[in-house]
Amino acid sequence: MDTRLLELLVCPVTKGPLSYDRERQELVSHSARLAYPVRDGIPVLLESEARTLSDEELQR
Repeated sequence: MDTRLLELLVCPVTKGPLSYDRERQELVSHSARLAYPVRDGIPVLLESEARTLSDEELQR
């Protein structure tokens, strides 16, 4: 994931910052407790496509 792109992207729900989880290929919004998939290098920033993060995942 291009770091310049990551600086521009925000969570569509909270408008907060996203962090990239390289291992899971996801953009993570800690404030919304959601992880958005990155498919073929393209972030899918749709709330309907995101998965909810567990308490354990949020503490990483």
